[in-house]
Amino acid sequence: MKYKNATLVLPPDLLLQVQEYVDGEFLYIPRVSDRKRSWGETTFTRRELQDRNKRIYEDYLNGESMEHLAEKYFLSLKSIQRIIRQLRKR
Repeated sequence: MKYKNATLVLPPDLLLQVQEYVDGEFLYIPRVSDRKRSWGETTFTRRELQDRNKRIYEDYLNGESMEHLAEKYFLSLKSIQRIIRQLRKR
């Protein structure tokens, strides 16, 4: 999330009205519901994690132990177990 300077975005009269309620503090303005984006939609993070999880599952199917996978991918054993359990269901 990026911060924007209200003086550059809001008309002066609206800025004065907002300052009556919040003066010199950060204010979060939520998105309009039909413009909301799901997590990872604007970055490649979601895709990268899906690819990593597929590699983990393939490594597991090829005989690597969960303990070794945890060390290899810098994850906890519980995370490796969860990833394998989720992909096994598919």
